[in-house]
Amino acid sequence: MTETLGQQNSISVTPKRYLIRSVRDPRVLATALSEDRPLAAYALGHLEHDLLNTAVFYIADGPKGKGVVMHAHGMGVTTAVIGAPDAINAIISIHPGPRRSYLSTATPEHLPFLQRWFRIENKLSMLRMSTTRLTFEPVNGSVRRLSGLDVELLNKLYASEGGPSFFRAETINRAVYFGAFYDRELVAAAGSHIVAPNFSIGVVGNVFTSPSHRGHGLATLTTSSVTETLLSQGCSDVVLTVDPNNEPAIHAYRRLGYEFGSEVVEAQLRRTDILGIGPTLRRRAALLRGRSLEPPGTEVVSGLINR
Repeated sequence: MTETLGQQNSISVTPKRYLIRSVRDPRVLATALSEDRPLAAYALGHLEHDLLNTAVFYIADGPKGKGVVMHAHGMGVTTAVIGAPDAINAIISIHPGPRRSYLSTATPEHLPFLQRWFRIENKLSMLRMSTTRLTFEPVNGSVRRLSGLDVELLNKLYASEGGPSFFRAETINRAVYFGAFYDRELVAAAGSHIVAPNFSIGVVGNVFTSPSHRGHGLATLTTSSVTETLLSQGCSDVVLTVDPNNEPAIHAYRRLGYEFGSEVVEAQLRRTDILGIGPTLRRRAALLRGRSLEPPGTEVVSGLINR
């Protein structure tokens, strides 16, 4: 456990005190992430057994609420922050994570705090949408589930606008992908980023239609099939992220019963303290201050910090 006092550049006479814990128990983490499950979908997905060992989680509790930070490397090097901005600031000041990572989950309110510790690049302002068994409205059509045998066709489709695509067969086999074909050519596809039935969450992504076949509802068809499969596999909440300016995509998802959720920020993060000297010194000082404050038998990961 950890206690951290204050906030950088705080002018408050009374320090802000946060209790920070390094947590491994999926049940505790699931409870901490339960307030907005669609927003926390990527973090919840990392509680599944195959991803849990690739992630570290910290929870902070204090006067302005609770926050959760995840640093993970199971799906690329990623960071997710959920909860009260002051609590996130307290965690990141001690545990900023890798030198570079992709911010998969944050909200606009977190940005002023994250900017204290990171350079934020290639920022995207997105919108979470989600559906459940009660709201989902399937659309039927001619699509089929894809497997690793289709990986070359899938990479060709995703590279059709000039960008690289390096999907592997085992990735497709582990996930849920559906495609639409025209004369044996794969012209549209949708897939899953997260399949976490033990925590009842699934994330849809990589929805793409060949430029020459757009406007025929193929994105709706493939997304519908992926969503229906995730719901049938025990994912009570199925989530996706969309550009709020992409009206055709939003129309398609609304047709399927997806509902609007939280604003989301994604970005590339680069730590400003490249050598990690500041966080290291703060952790050492915290250990010296904090060990006597914790109950017997408690593991102190950072201790008490004054800022």
